[in-house]
Amino acid sequence: MGSSGGAKRKPNHPSGGQSSSTRQATAQHEEGLNITEGKSGLWGFLAGVFVFALIAVPLSAAFSFATHPNTQQLFAGRLDEMSPGGYVAFWWVVTIFLVALPFLVGYAIARLSGRSVAIVGGIIAVFVIAILVMGQMFVF
Repeated sequence: MGSSGGAKRKPNHPSGGQSSSTRQATAQHEEGLNITEGKSGLWGFLAGVFVFALIAVPLSAAFSFATHPNTQQLFAGRLDEMSPGGYVAFWWVVTIFLVALPFLVGYAIARLSGRSVAIVGGIIAVFVIAILVMGQMFVF
């Protein structure tokens, strides 16, 4: 009848009954398992490279349209009433946006929280819609 009378309680301190060397080894092991810690810059760089690969051809086309106003004739007379200056300005805006896009995506992935990434995505979506509206007004 000398029992303690019930389940044994766990100690309240964080070691959980482990020695300090065991706790340090466990902490180092847990840190080693987290492959994303401290790598957000690399993920941002990878996302930027991926986006740049996706926009390489449109970027080249936009730059060629911006630097050669005579390409206005390629749109089969739909741009006859548009001034060459407006045509070149439109394509420079598109070119600048396409050049900035990989950097914006990389920065957003590397530095911003989920909410901030959503806000940046919304701003980019508004910009794309504005470009489409401008294109519809001046091209078609």
